Amino acid sequence: MSKKIATREAYGKALAELANTNENIVVLDADLSKSTKTSEFKAICPKRFFNMGIAEANMMSVAAGLSTCGKIPFVSTFAMFAAGRAFEQIRNAICYPRLNVKVCATHAGITVGEDGASHQTVEDLSLMRAIPNMVVISPSDAVETKAAIEAIAEYNGPCYVRLGRAPVNVINDENNYKFEIGKGVLLNEGTDLTIVATGIMVDVALEAKEILASQGISARVINIHTLKPIDSDILVKAAKETGAIVTAEEHYIMGGLGSAVTEVVCANAPVPVKIIGTDRFGKSGKPAELFKEYGLTPE
Repeated sequence: MSKKIATREAYGKALAELANTNENIVVLDADLSKSTKTSEFKAICPKRFFNMGIAEANMMSVAAGLSTCGKIPFVSTFAMFAAGRAFEQIRNAICYPRLNVKVCATHAGITVGEDGASHQTVEDLSLMRAIPNMVVISPSDAVETKAAIEAIAEYNGPCYVRLGRAPVNVINDENNYKFEIGKGVLLNEGTDLTIVATGIMVDVALEAKEILASQGISARVINIHTLKPIDSDILVKAAKETGAIVTAEEHYIMGGLGSAVTEVVCANAPVPVKIIGTDRFGKSGKPAELFKEYGLTPE
């Protein structure tokens, strides 16, 4: 594996590359461009970058307006403020009229660390998944993030992309990785059960697979980078062939990946499903300590 890279870092670099290839892309940020890494776009295209100040709801409405003029707004702030504070504007101004706005929210999940529960968004995927017309993406590493940003730039419609603060292992090969909205990725075959993971938990799931293998248990691992629309085919096939599913997400256990998977499995191929995630608010601490506290380690 190569060095660890935060998905927010990859987002900044992807935006900077798109700056030169798509003149309709504009970037809005809520006074956090150094943290969200949209500053990389600003350095190249300052005239197409707008710092909207600490006014996230207004920022979403402005983005909606820009999209009606043929622009492709990428809107960034921390996930807590995007999915939380600006929920109404995302729902009513962006998703209801199905406008072409990309909400790319950084610092999601408990790996925000010492910022504590107020900033550790563990409900953003469920909030965004519940809004009609919204595409919801949670990339696993830097390679997948770059590919996802390129894909949503071409997609016409509202998108929510969940990005993290903490550096994560690069698990995909950028030379041959292909990203497709709504398509899960089979990372390895297995016969005894299937681990379905999203975001930074994909890397953890791969480590868990190795632990299980040492115990004689064969685990299939699937990366669901798109929670909505979800890849029903890959999930139903896994349920039928392995007979049991474990889901893993750095998110609340209700409304996120686990809920999305059970919705598919219950309707098409009922098997036992165990949902791994948080069942309470976060707390202040180092990411590794919090992963242990909330049962999100490979073990």
